[in-house]
Amino acid sequence: MLTDCRECKTRFRADKLEYPKEYDSAEAAIATHAIACPNCGSKDLTEPRPFLTMLRTRLGAAADEEDYLSLAYLRPETAQGIFINFLLVQQAMRRKLPFGIAQIGKAFRNEVTPGNFVLRTREFEQMELEYFVKPGEDEGVLDEWVERYLDWYTGYGLSRDNLRLVEVEERERAHYSRRTVDVYYRFFPERDTEEKQWEELMGIAHRSDYDLKSHSKNPADDEGKRLNPDSTEDLSYFDDPTKQRFYPYVIEPSAGVNRSVLAFLMDAYTERTNDKGEKRVILKLHPELAPIKVAVLPLARNKPEIVALAQRIKRDLQPSMRAVYDDTGGIGKLYARQDEIGTPACVTVDHQSLEDEAVTVRDRDTWEQERVPVAELLEHLKKRLGVRC
Repeated sequence: MLTDCRECKTRFRADKLEYPKEYDSAEAAIATHAIACPNCGSKDLTEPRPFLTMLRTRLGAAADEEDYLSLAYLRPETAQGIFINFLLVQQAMRRKLPFGIAQIGKAFRNEVTPGNFVLRTREFEQMELEYFVKPGEDEGVLDEWVERYLDWYTGYGLSRDNLRLVEVEERERAHYSRRTVDVYYRFFPERDTEEKQWEELMGIAHRSDYDLKSHSKNPADDEGKRLNPDSTEDLSYFDDPTKQRFYPYVIEPSAGVNRSVLAFLMDAYTERTNDKGEKRVILKLHPELAPIKVAVLPLARNKPEIVALAQRIKRDLQPSMRAVYDDTGGIGKLYARQDEIGTPACVTVDHQSLEDEAVTVRDRDTWEQERVPVAELLEHLKKRLGVRC
């Protein structure tokens, strides 16, 4: 439901507006002018009206507005394909509960206020996991996944201080959700109030058995209403040890790839001043997230022997990790360039390398350097980066 401020013409989702506790809903509060516009303070808001959040299109070259058979919608989430194929995957892979099906792909939503960088876009990349569990064994599973995702985010570089958990109230949850926990990230540390600094990073929901029932033949909800009269397939699960048939409960972690990447970039961004007083940008990405693992740099690009050795080292490293060669500047500029794009290590080939067959390995975060024999370089980098190259 949307409402517009007649004074400043700003549009808001009614369910996101704060309203006095004596009212049952934002719509009721708007009707009596009890809600002020968050933008300008005016209480002259329009009556809330429905807003379609799914993107609608037409299929077929000759489709027109009167052709209802050509009407189609772009998927608003990736999860429904998992539910439809639940039984196929379970039987083909011979999986027993509990097990999960993960998927990543494009989703589309008709955002109310697009344009807020990657936080509000009509097309975005989504990664979802549907974890199927036996009813009665679902207690605590959602909390386990919350901890797993906190460990995943912090393990790849996010500060725990920039993450917080929000237990979603019943009135804010989807109708099928028994419980939902959202993970928020401090995307806006410069904002003046604590509350305005946070934006949702991902959500973990207990979807009960609603989805599998909704896509199945004959099931009804708790009030006896048929969920999907047109379905022709039963997506229930048969538990062989107990000889019982039932619809599994689902725990769903759902995250936006775009938001996650932005969060990792924000936490990795640091600045440091060098000995000359120059400010340098260092992107302290976790080695597994860094697009380039190592850069091989010749100290003198006008020395064919040095260039040849550097290029040979780069070719030897390339099958095991993403390595690049760069000689398009002085060594200081080359180091700064790799620091800024998050390359964890730089290998410098100098005049001494031609004599002792050793190179200088420089650390991105500390700027410390050490000499390493060329013959031991690959194993040294693998151990130092700690990544599956």
